[in-house]
This record gives sequence, structure tokens and C-alpha cells, in this order.
Amino acid sequence: MSDYLVKSVVDDGQFRAYAVDATELVREAQSRHDTWSAASAALGRSLVATLMLSSSVLKGDDTLTVRINGGGPVGGIVVDGNANGTVKGYLQNPHVNLPLNDRHKIDVAKAVGVDGFLSVTKDLGLDQPYTGQVPLASGEIGDDFTYYLAQSEQIPSAVGVSVFVNDDNSIQVAGGFLVQVMPGASEDAIGNLEKRLKEVPMVSELLLAGQKPEDMLNLLFGAENVKILDRMPVSFKCNCSKSQFAKALASVSQDQLEAMINEDHHAEAVCHFCKNKYEFTEAELREILKTSQAK
Repeated sequence: MSDYLVKSVVDDGQFRAYAVDATELVREAQSRHDTWSAASAALGRSLVATLMLSSSVLKGDDTLTVRINGGGPVGGIVVDGNANGTVKGYLQNPHVNLPLNDRHKIDVAKAVGVDGFLSVTKDLGLDQPYTGQVPLASGEIGDDFTYYLAQSEQIPSAVGVSVFVNDDNSIQVAGGFLVQVMPGASEDAIGNLEKRLKEVPMVSELLLAGQKPEDMLNLLFGAENVKILDRMPVSFKCNCSKSQFAKALASVSQDQLEAMINEDHHAEAVCHFCKNKYEFTEAELREILKTSQAK
């Protein structure tokens, strides 16, 4: 498999740890949204973090939506995730390119901004979805997901996400790790983890060096302490369809539909998440209008 996520338990259950190579996934998002470097890094990190969060807190057909808006030039970011290893997402302003920060890295914090919130809405099949929201910690995405997990999910965690963008805006590598501290974890084990987190290179550097998700976990904890539970393929995947957009058109006012028929003689719908386009002919619009009038 190309892109995949590894699930593991560490130190006899003191930690749950996830690591992912999501290079092709983020390449797909960059291509579909034509993102420039700063926007690519912001959206890519958000996709990777949402992917790992979804894999760690969802089951079955549960879904969640992450919304991030820090007032920065990329605007709002929206990502949908599920328990099956697929995500989809978009941002308001894909054409954002900024000077490098003082560490000579893409300035994701400035692109995203810090004057805002990260919210996670989970649809668990109940009457009402549940939303947890926290202020942005840094705009770097990894820190913000770490803060969300600690505050809203009450799970002490560490989230590392990284995207390496080439000079031509293409994606070289993308991936991340998520470590969750389980109840009963010893102070020594937590202290050792904190030390290793400060020492470990960025995820993008590890991937550029040919490291795999398993290698990331072994580097953090030592191979003898990591028990792999699952390897799961991951991808950027949107479930939009022409029939979904037809239902949406049927919900607009009849006056608007008649205007599309009589003035435009067609309609085009574009999916925010994947940029797929759906064309509706005049005849198709008349059928939708009939359906709308019959209700």
C-alpha cells in the first residue's frame, strides 16, 4: 500500500500511538484545490491531523467535521473524517504563499492565524451531533489538535503533522503521528516520551529520509515497546454525487429554479470538498422543478 496509517499500543498499554504516511492523500488535495505553498501546508496538516483524530475517536459509521479559522489569509478550513481511513477537505483561499518564518519553514501559523477556534463536530448516530471547541493554541495545526484533545476529549496527547512542499507547489511528502497517554501511564514513561518528542526530527524529514510510519513509532518508543495493532490504507475521498446536488437544487426556491431554466438554460454545481463539477441541462432542471412543485 502507498499511503497508510499504523495503529499501535506502547509500553504495555501506557500509550496509544498512530503514525501515517499521507503523501498521496495530500497530493490529491493540492491538485484538486490548486493550493499554493502556505495553503498546501495548512490544508495538508489539517487533513493529516483529522485523519488520525478520526481513526482514534470514531467507530463504525461515525463521522466528524473539523473547522479551523484563525483569521489568517487562508481563511476557514473544513475537513471531514471517518473511521475508515478517508478524509476530504477544503479551505477558503487556496492561493496563499508567504515568506518563510524565522526557522526557514513555511509559515503555517501566519497562514492560519491564531485569533480563532478549532471545533470538532462528531456525528455518532445520536439525535444531535456533539461539538467541542477550543481556542487555537498556535495556528500550527499539530499544537491545536493537541490542545483540543487535552481540553475537549480529556486525553493528554501529542500531535505532530508535517507537509514538505516543493518550489513548484507540488507535495514531496506529508504525514504525522498522534500519541495518546492512557490512564495509569507512569510518570517515568511520560517523561521519557516528552524527552523523545523534543529530540525527534520533523515528520517530513523522517519521510524524506525514507522512514515509514512504523519507523516513526520505533524512533519515539523503541521497537521492543511498540505492538502494531493494525495497518490501514488512507486516502482523500469525497462522496459527493450528482443526485446529492439535484436534491440540493430541489430545495431552492421555485423562482430561482425558474430563473436558471429561463435565463441560464442550465446550472453547474461545484463540490467545495473535491472540486468535482456537475452539469444540469435545462431538461434536468425542469424535472427538478416538477419534483419541487409536487412537494
